[in-house]
Order: sequence, then C-alpha cells, then structure tokens
Amino acid sequence: MGELREPLGELAACGLPGALEVMGERWSFMILRASFNGVHHFEEFLDELGIARNILSSRLTKLVEHGILARTPCPDDRRKIEYRLTEKGFDLLPAMLALRQWGMKYGAEFIENPVLVDKRDRLPIGPVIITAHDGRELTHEDLWLQDCNCIGMVPEDEDAEVAEAAE
Repeated sequence: MGELREPLGELAACGLPGALEVMGERWSFMILRASFNGVHHFEEFLDELGIARNILSSRLTKLVEHGILARTPCPDDRRKIEYRLTEKGFDLLPAMLALRQWGMKYGAEFIENPVLVDKRDRLPIGPVIITAHDGRELTHEDLWLQDCNCIGMVPEDEDAEVAEAAE
C-alpha cells in the first residue's frame, strides 16, 4: 500500500479502534442484526437472541450511548421502550453485510434461508466491494496510503506508470 504506513501505535489516529470499542464483540452485532430484522423491544431481543438479560441490558445501553440505537417510549404504550436504529446504526449495514458474506464464504457450509435480495428484482445482493471515486472496483493491490495534504497528486516518476495502467 505504498511507502507510507498508518501510525499503528496511535490508536486515536484511526477509526478502527473506536469502531471496535463500540461494536467489537459478538452480541453487539447480533443485536444490530436483530434490529435490521425489525426487533425493537427488550423482550423480543431476549426471545430472538437467547442472550442473558444482564448482557442484553449492558449492550443496549452501550449502543444507545454511542448513538447506534435510539431508546424511546412506544407510542401506543409509554411504559414500553423501543430500540430503533439511528442513521449512525444504519451506516453499519455495509460492515455487517461484509462480515456476514465473509463468514458465509469461509465459515461452515450452510444454505442461507431466507436470502438477502434486492427489493426491486428479488435477486441476491452482490458482494460488498471497495470502489474508487469513479466507481471502479478495487482490490487490495489497488490501494495506496497517501498523505492527506497530497490527495490526487501523483509523483512525477509514477506518472508514466499510472498513465500506462489507466489505458
């Protein structure tokens, strides 16, 4: 990925440690998955996931504190609480799908049912991919670390290589 390296010892200089602090364990992702499947109430999470009450309570609190879920009274019964995905929670969908697809590819073999499909044509979704600013699909070989002050600048000695690769 080039001559530059990320400052691997500086945890605050990267978004990954912060994301893992919030979502880096199994139950947080299982709660997120249940939320995407329309589960909204504490008792529903308990029944659907088979999670211990104290662990569920702790994880829901953490997800609410970090803005992944919103905790609100139910409109029809103000004594009941709903947990709903926020925009920040919905933004985790690509990460969750990428992990799911990775698990299906490298985990135990099973037949997925139901299958996640495109709502319009009811065909299975494609793999989560990395795309360039212009829509090109990228692999690990196409990635490069660049100083943030030099975005879009290609060193002169690489100009010929980049032009050749673009053809």
